[in-house]
Amino acid sequence: MPSALSMLNAYLEKAAIHPTPSDNGYRKALQDTSWADGLRGIAALFVMFSHMTMAFARWIVIPSYGKNGPAHLMQRPGFRLVAQGAAWVAVFIVLSGFVNSLKALKLARAGHIEPALSNLATSSFRRSFRLVLPATAATILSWFITQTGAYDTAKKSDAYWLYTTSPNPSSSWGTAVEDLVHAIRTTWTYNPENPYDQPQWALLYLLQGSMFVFAALLVTINLAPRWRIMTIMLLYFWSWNWGIKLGDPMVGANVFTGIILAELNHSEYPLRFARFSPLFTPPLVACALGFMSFPSQFQDWAPWSDLLLRWYWRIAPQNAELMRFWPTLGAQILTFTVVMSPHLRRALSHRWLLWLGKISFPLYLLHGSFMRSILTWLLFARSKLTEMEEEGHRYMRYPLPGAPTFLVVMPIFMLILLTATHLWAIKVEPHFGTITKTAEEVMFLRGDKNPTLPVRKD
Repeated sequence: MPSALSMLNAYLEKAAIHPTPSDNGYRKALQDTSWADGLRGIAALFVMFSHMTMAFARWIVIPSYGKNGPAHLMQRPGFRLVAQGAAWVAVFIVLSGFVNSLKALKLARAGHIEPALSNLATSSFRRSFRLVLPATAATILSWFITQTGAYDTAKKSDAYWLYTTSPNPSSSWGTAVEDLVHAIRTTWTYNPENPYDQPQWALLYLLQGSMFVFAALLVTINLAPRWRIMTIMLLYFWSWNWGIKLGDPMVGANVFTGIILAELNHSEYPLRFARFSPLFTPPLVACALGFMSFPSQFQDWAPWSDLLLRWYWRIAPQNAELMRFWPTLGAQILTFTVVMSPHLRRALSHRWLLWLGKISFPLYLLHGSFMRSILTWLLFARSKLTEMEEEGHRYMRYPLPGAPTFLVVMPIFMLILLTATHLWAIKVEPHFGTITKTAEEVMFLRGDKNPTLPVRKD
């Protein structure tokens, strides 16, 4: 029985949809993968926006003011993406699968199996260090800020995300060290939680995804591309069943999507369809952003989200997570569209977006600490504690400032934050690279190094 890919290829040949001389202008754009950095930068920025939304504009999280009630523009699909942090984390994970498998698949397609396996092992090793080291450094920074009491204003503010993610100082420096070790450890354990830097909950799943890439390609690297894609597709659908046992039902689906997109990137299909990009790109992007806009709560309040809710109960796998099913599909459709569209690739390869991609990981790690300290100080500098009531309890909190204060403070804060993340990327990140390289030289068996244990010579 012919495979689905062979049937698709036969159809395309019959329909004469193949590269023409006029398509050569697209070839360069389709060979460039720097767009992944641009999209990663946008994702990091929107994760930060989602936390700002949770802090200062929680009303955007819900799709309307009451069931079938009026909706603000910012609550509507597309505009509400500033509140959809989970959707942008899904983009991160898809891109992780794409980037981590790209070079190995290129080598495998060229018949260089051993170099492909070596690349997989090396990249997985480096990935572990390049995730854990910066995350640990950011945790130590936030831990130290906590112990100095610099989060106290955030803890007493009326900004929801700020006061719920601002930890209390430890009772003593001895206890503080124990709390730091606990925070670093629990960042990388089942149901990850870092009290000093809440956004780090996703890092375990990024690391987990890297291991999925290594394991999946280790098994399939010798297969012909069409059979490798078929196998990865089976893993994609299978992961909806077992993914929940690993703590997150969406990681496998997103990572395997990234591998499939890397295979697609090395094929002729993007070039074959390049001339149709202006036709399919707008509707696919609109569909993707609509899915990514699916709210995390009160989904039945707006007609558009209620429609998606009803379809969820019809088509979603048993172990899918309601609040992340549609955003995950949206992230997958969005990255697929970029892979197929030379126009989107060019747009996402703009130098400012590439710079944003370069600082995306520092931005992800540092924005929480900066929001709970510098942003809080700037916003509430002139505020006085006011008695407020919440769920029947009375608290003394700093009230949120008015719009003029936000208009003045936000540009200043963004300038400070982006400068700090840029300095982190050029001054601090290279040290993590040096540590990783040193560990690689020490731990890898290369050249004339002798193994610790003698090798049998049969």
